[in-house]
Amino acid sequence: MPLVVLCGLPGSGKSRRAEELREALRGEDRQVHVVVDETGGRAALRTEVERRLNRRDVVIVDAGNELKSFRYELYCVTKQAGTPHCLLHCVGGAPHPPAAPFETPDSRNRWDRPLFIVHGQEPLPLADIRAALFESRPPPPNQSTRSQPLQSSSFLHQLDRVTQEVLAAVLAAQSSGLQAGERIQVAGASEGLVLSRPVGMAELSRLRRQFISYTKMHPSDENLSQLANMFLQYLSRSIQ
Repeated sequence: MPLVVLCGLPGSGKSRRAEELREALRGEDRQVHVVVDETGGRAALRTEVERRLNRRDVVIVDAGNELKSFRYELYCVTKQAGTPHCLLHCVGGAPHPPAAPFETPDSRNRWDRPLFIVHGQEPLPLADIRAALFESRPPPPNQSTRSQPLQSSSFLHQLDRVTQEVLAAVLAAQSSGLQAGERIQVAGASEGLVLSRPVGMAELSRLRRQFISYTKMHPSDENLSQLANMFLQYLSRSIQ
């Protein structure tokens, strides 16, 4: 059943809206599950969403979801599950440093639509949300979201090479005397990485394996040129 992704800054009312949606969307034969962003980070959040999605219930993601890359990951989860989804942007609040910059949803992006925007105390557009969730056909799984563990040797080769290069750059930067809070830049990537603490080879290798496992299950030609940026974002989210 459908997925509702909330996004917005801290203090924008996401949790209150999640409770409103829970009451409005539950039915006699339908439960509504609210998944919250806890200490496990985005990887744990995505895993819980995948676990909760089924053919009967509604799942609401009560989290900042400030990165468009993570909203895209959730979009891929819904495509693979064959279920509709929508995005609810709660406007307001204020950023809490050192949180990642909030990337405002854009309905021109397929992973950000259908997009509903609410300000302050204004009522939720419940009729439109219900129509998006219960009256629209889910997009069919496509090449980018079907499970294809061995579909492309070139994709797997580039995934292995790029993640190795990122790890080498991170380790080299730390060996050269990088200070906490300084930005690590990787050749060919527009994203950077700022570490708040030293990170060893064992931890980096574990995170690399996790990223590779997830990316293998969601291969896409669209992602090919963005692998380094995606891995750097994953490291940034995972290293606390």
